[in-house]
Amino acid sequence: MRLDKYLKVSRLIKRRTVANEVCDAKHVTVNGKVARASYDVKVGDVIEIQMGANLLKAEVLNVSEHATKENAVLMYKLL
Repeated sequence: MRLDKYLKVSRLIKRRTVANEVCDAKHVTVNGKVARASYDVKVGDVIEIQMGANLLKAEVLNVSEHATKENAVLMYKLL
């Protein structure tokens, strides 16, 4: 699954267009490397999102095309 779509489905970022813009601005790293929106997310990846002064770090536990509000939090573990 694409990184921008994963960020939206997992609800780490609210909208896919915003996720795409954050990736284009090089504020997202996966496993320590700057990642583009087209990066293919895999289980075990560590995603870091820099939004202003906030740094969000999460490990991918599950990759799913669709997730409900309750299931979205099961897709990652905050570090």
